[in-house]
Amino acid sequence: MERARILVDVLVDRQAEDVVLLDLTSLAAFADYFVIATVDNIRQGRAVVDAVDAAVAADGGDVKAEGTGEDGWILIDCGAGVIVHLFSLEMRAYYNLEGLWSRAQEVVRVQ
Repeated sequence: MERARILVDVLVDRQAEDVVLLDLTSLAAFADYFVIATVDNIRQGRAVVDAVDAAVAADGGDVKAEGTGEDGWILIDCGAGVIVHLFSLEMRAYYNLEGLWSRAQEVVRVQ
């Protein structure tokens, strides 16, 4: 949970919007937490990925990122059961992870 909360702060510091932390511990075996956020453009997405990478490295971990932002979705596996999803506004509405995982407990929402 600590890494997930740190990453929420990182996303907020990098001006990501509508940051949500979902607790999946009782629902999924592949992840404990999702951190979901919206970024305005590819450039901001890359800056957020770099900031997440630095924060996880400072905590002794590695990240594995997929997606370039050009498709509107960057997925970052941050280890320790934490997955960060960065979306464009349109792709966030389209994929609706919060709706898909509506049974997950919303721990934090920063708008």
